[in-house]
Amino acid sequence: MSSNNLSSDTAPDSSPSKPSPATGKLGVLLPGVGAVSSTLIAGVMAARTGGATPVGSLSQLEFLPNPDDHDAVGPAISEACGLAGLDDIVFGGWDPISANALEAAETAGVLDHRDLAPVSGELEGVVTMPAVFDQDWVRNLDPVRIKEVSSKWDAALELIDDIERFRSEKQCDRLVMVWCGSTEVYRPAGDVHATVESFEQGLKDNDPGIAPSQIYAYAAMMTHTPYANGSPNVTCDAGFIEQLSLERNVPICGKDFKTGQTLLKTTIAPALRARMLGVRGWFSTNILGNRDGLVLDDPESFKSKEVSKLGVLHDILGPDQHPDLYGNMDHEVRINYYPPRGDEKEGWDNIDIFGWMGYPMQIKVNFLCRDSILAAPIVLDLALFMDLAARAGESGVQEWLSFYFKAPQPAIGAAPDSHIEHDLFVQRDNLLAKLNAWAK
Repeated sequence: MSSNNLSSDTAPDSSPSKPSPATGKLGVLLPGVGAVSSTLIAGVMAARTGGATPVGSLSQLEFLPNPDDHDAVGPAISEACGLAGLDDIVFGGWDPISANALEAAETAGVLDHRDLAPVSGELEGVVTMPAVFDQDWVRNLDPVRIKEVSSKWDAALELIDDIERFRSEKQCDRLVMVWCGSTEVYRPAGDVHATVESFEQGLKDNDPGIAPSQIYAYAAMMTHTPYANGSPNVTCDAGFIEQLSLERNVPICGKDFKTGQTLLKTTIAPALRARMLGVRGWFSTNILGNRDGLVLDDPESFKSKEVSKLGVLHDILGPDQHPDLYGNMDHEVRINYYPPRGDEKEGWDNIDIFGWMGYPMQIKVNFLCRDSILAAPIVLDLALFMDLAARAGESGVQEWLSFYFKAPQPAIGAAPDSHIEHDLFVQRDNLLAKLNAWAK
């Protein structure tokens, strides 16, 4: 495929007010078939036969509000919005370690054998493709299944070929891509990321500033595949991807799945703000023993995660508006790799608050959660909702999906100082409002 074809083949500008029908198969492509992806795939396969309830998934279990009667239950989201059905999903992906989803699930150890056994054959059938991987960006993993290419441009072309071959072989009518790979080291976007032209030249020049995740996102845009960024990587907020999203009429969203500690933080902080209670300090620490924990044991990878976590409280509490309550707050975040914990992450929060006449109080939170169990339904929802957005002709950043992210991205073209909504309940209202507008 030539560079001229890649750059000029743009999608139509039309944006239908209602989504087109979800006919045929939906291919869900997952860069990074590890703990989260294999847990998602196993859960969907079990849910198809009634062997499991998709707990945690709004797309499968929630109802839209009834505008005529707030006390009555509205229609199910999946039916009202015409979402793709679980039976219509076909999974694929890339991984630098595991050859298929069963191997990934057994290595991750998230699910018990009794849950894997009934779907083991199907899981084994989800064969992964060799990954685009660069150890300069993820230092604590030792890859065994990577693409041998001479340049990042060749890597992009191979990913494009992978996507189109998957579409053809699996007879998919539509595709979506959700990044479930590792957190890359923190490097802000630079000049090479500014435009499509500079990025393509950087690919050909093997520019060291281009991360693997950005190559996947580029390949997604070039194949008209909606892209959701589940990590804190600097991907969908780079200029080239925003430009491609608009030019090719492909929706994007991100970043960093909101699963454990930040889920609670965006629940508790709005309550404190609503009661005008002051916050002097918020100390958060985690222990985690899965592949994600291993990757985050590298300080530069942790920096990416830290940046995505630290912005939450500032945007919810508004210290500029209420400096006496929140202007002198210390916010610290720690993640410690602890192999015995595996995927069962444990998060501790110590919150120092104060009330009437400045008297101090404390809140202690100990959240013993399962990282991939919380993340899997997020990936499912994002895949189905991004497909819905694509069928409605949407492009650019899908702000209405901020509910699912630690560091939700503002709309393309938003002012640098524009407010980013982190309040979980406001985010949920925005999500349901968007879906309600698309309901049949």
